[in-house]
Amino acid sequence: MGKEEIKTKQESYDFKESERKILDFWEKEKIFKFDPKKKAEVYGIDTPPPTVSGKMHIGHAFQYSQMDFIARYKRMAGYNLFYPFGTDDNGLPTERLVEKSKNVRAKDMPREEFIKICQDFLKEELPKFIQDWKNIGISCDFDLYYSTINEHCRRISQWSFLDLYKKDRIYQKKAPFMWCPECQTAISQYELKDKPEKSDFVYIKFQTSIGKPITIATTRPELMPACVAIHVHPDDSRYKKFINAKAKLPIFDREVEITTNEEVDMEFGSGAVYHCTFGDMDDAEWIEKMKIKPIEVMNKDGTLNEKAGKYSGMKSKEARKKITRELQEMGAVEKVEKIENSVKVHERCDTPIEILMTNQWFVKYLDLKNKMLEWGNKLNWHPEYMKHRYDNWANGLKWDWCISRQRFFGVPFPVWYCKKCNKVILAEEKDLPVDPLKDKPTGKCKCGSNEFIPEKDILDTWFTSSMTPRLAVELTDKETREKIFPMSLRPQAHDIITFWLFNTVVKSNLHYGKNPFKDVLISGFVKLEGEKMSKSKGNVIEPREVLEKYGADAMRYWASTSNLGEDLDYQEKDLLTGKKFITKIFNATNFVFMNLKEKIKEPKELCETDRLFTTQMNEVIKKATDAFEKYEYSKAKQEAEHFFWKIFCDNYLEIIKRRVYNGNKEEKESAFYTLYTCLLSILKMMAPFTPFVTEELYQTHFKKTENDKSIHISSWPEEIKAKKEKNDVEKFEILINLIAKIRQAKSEAKKSVKAEIILTLEDKEKQELKDILDDFKAVVNAREIKTGKFNVEFLD
Repeated sequence: MGKEEIKTKQESYDFKESERKILDFWEKEKIFKFDPKKKAEVYGIDTPPPTVSGKMHIGHAFQYSQMDFIARYKRMAGYNLFYPFGTDDNGLPTERLVEKSKNVRAKDMPREEFIKICQDFLKEELPKFIQDWKNIGISCDFDLYYSTINEHCRRISQWSFLDLYKKDRIYQKKAPFMWCPECQTAISQYELKDKPEKSDFVYIKFQTSIGKPITIATTRPELMPACVAIHVHPDDSRYKKFINAKAKLPIFDREVEITTNEEVDMEFGSGAVYHCTFGDMDDAEWIEKMKIKPIEVMNKDGTLNEKAGKYSGMKSKEARKKITRELQEMGAVEKVEKIENSVKVHERCDTPIEILMTNQWFVKYLDLKNKMLEWGNKLNWHPEYMKHRYDNWANGLKWDWCISRQRFFGVPFPVWYCKKCNKVILAEEKDLPVDPLKDKPTGKCKCGSNEFIPEKDILDTWFTSSMTPRLAVELTDKETREKIFPMSLRPQAHDIITFWLFNTVVKSNLHYGKNPFKDVLISGFVKLEGEKMSKSKGNVIEPREVLEKYGADAMRYWASTSNLGEDLDYQEKDLLTGKKFITKIFNATNFVFMNLKEKIKEPKELCETDRLFTTQMNEVIKKATDAFEKYEYSKAKQEAEHFFWKIFCDNYLEIIKRRVYNGNKEEKESAFYTLYTCLLSILKMMAPFTPFVTEELYQTHFKKTENDKSIHISSWPEEIKAKKEKNDVEKFEILINLIAKIRQAKSEAKKSVKAEIILTLEDKEKQELKDILDDFKAVVNAREIKTGKFNVEFLD
């Protein structure tokens, strides 16, 4: 036995034994290895690097299986597949996982010590984490691997910062921006989500300098110490007399001016707005527009500072309750409404955000909105309607991209500050990657100083992840990079179009003047009983448990039942259906080869039944191929699977039994050839979806006569040589429909399918079947076929 062969003969299919054995075979034989010297056209996939979270979740299994259907098809279709694998293991997600797993807090220890714990954790966890992807049959070249925290990725990420800085796309500014008190870091617009929250809408009366009170409505009375003005709309007749008057803050002995603001919504609340710094980003924008000096009352941990007076040190919710109660006691509350409003929270931890004045780094791109839309238009979207999410995001951008994070484990900014003149000092490209906490600039500052302060912030993890096409491409030599970039495909879930896809497109165009990929493949979510899965809800399905019970092929089969972009409800019956198919194709293939005793060779001419069957097979091959070319993998699977069950198993195997067992040499030769070629085509068409059982059957039965080491590097099925005639479709339908009709008649008469009959057919039907009458009579067990009105007469 050569090293490329594997022992596969099984009486019944044991998926655990088979999957383990085939995974070893694929790995040892480097079945999916990318060969840069191969002459075939390269098809490159910008594989999503999963966030290291301890173990794969069911959404991963769903999305990555769908991506792999396309990868396996393209490989079999003759492309040289560039299919790398990476892991996203820097930034906040890894920090939180390490803190939880190791029971430590990053802020409670030296940064270097925490980084060392993170690195040791990744060394321990990554092999097990990556194995999850191998176990579901993902056909990446795992030797083409990157980690978003390794030296290779740090270098490219830091180069990206330097390149954008030199192109005047990076700036630093102290400004009010979104802050997560729980994670204690700045966050960007794409890291926000809306969360419904029950709140008190408090109507507060302010005494004014004109002797009449003005009422404002707010859900955040605790920000009153930061109140800088009260705004009313210039056209609101209720408040014209208050314009330019002074309003006195209840509790706090201070006055603010009542001013006009055209952005005030006259229909919301009382129509008068209490402008605090900083309740939200609208407040922050008004500060800048109106040149108002802000009052900062919030600490980075979400507590009020000393400017809040006796409320100093309290968390927002605690201070809110206390101030509301005191306002009520002093008669300054007109009413309190119970409402449910939408609160902006950090998507990582569900904590309501605050607005803080901090020094942050930004990518300037609000001026590029029209170009962003142009870049999105140049992509081929699958499904096409997902492009609306990209467009809506681009049109709705309000702020530049904040890329600095006040965290510990991530890619450092390649930046220092001159201790003497505070000038920004950039690292040299040749020195990358650098760690400013350990390394120093290569020369002096222009002012002559050689003392520097390192930048302690790290880059947003998406700043690195948005470089994945280059992280992957630069794993190869320079000559190969030209063949791969732009890449062919970006597969991903719809929830990170605004995170990952958008920023990858923007940065690629800023760096290289072109899109990073051509086609976009968008997957949906996995739900349970209509709800998105969530650990907090306890409605999570663990892939490892599913694999243990049903195997990878059944899981992949389930993932193929959903169309691109569509959410799929997890239902165990779909896995059972997949398992049923796997058992059937295993048994059917073994049954066929029990009877293929002779050497398979192409006959001079196919028997009419075989020719007819082969033309139908060719139609299925064409439809499945066309579907895959449009990324409609679900349709491709349906075509192949339907043909396998309804035509091949239910009909063809029964039709040709007579010739297989008792036919003459020419009849057997035709039947054997048709069985072999069509069954191999079916296996190949199902190989992207159920790669393990198809490999098992290929190795057991086909490898000795085929040249390819694996079914997955064999060629995608092409049209089988068979003469076509005009009425092939009609003749085939008559044949199949009549067989079904006769079987139904036998069933209704409670007769065996083998019951002998005398059959009466319409003349047209009989004429259509004249060239296949012997096969037809045998399959329905008809002693005689008469002409007339359809009738089935039983002889026993």
